[in-house]
Amino acid sequence: MSTPLRAVYTSPQSTHSFQHTITAPLPSSDTPSPENVKTKVAYLSELRKLVPALQDDMNVFLTAQMEEEKRAAEAEGRKVSDKEAKEEEAYGEEVVEDEE
Repeated sequence: MSTPLRAVYTSPQSTHSFQHTITAPLPSSDTPSPENVKTKVAYLSELRKLVPALQDDMNVFLTAQMEEEKRAAEAEGRKVSDKEAKEEEAYGEEVVEDEE
C-alpha cells in the first residue's frame, strides 16, 4: 500500500496541492523485529528523499506566483517598493540589521 505525502498551499485567490507517493510500506507499530526495522528504514529513507522534492515543487510554484504578481503589478503601473526590492534581493540570506 502506498502512502501520500501531501502539502496544500492556500491563499485568498487559490488553493494548490502538492503530492508525492511513498511506495515503501508503512511500518507497523508492533514490537521491534529485524524485518520491522528494515521496513522502517526503507520508509524513512524514501520519506527523507521525498520531503525535499515536495519542498522544491512548492518553491517553484511560489516563485512563479510571485513573478506573476510582480508582472501584474507592473502592468498596472505599480512599482515594487524599496523595502520589497531589498527583501527580494536578500531572499535566502541572513540579514543582520544595524543597531544604533
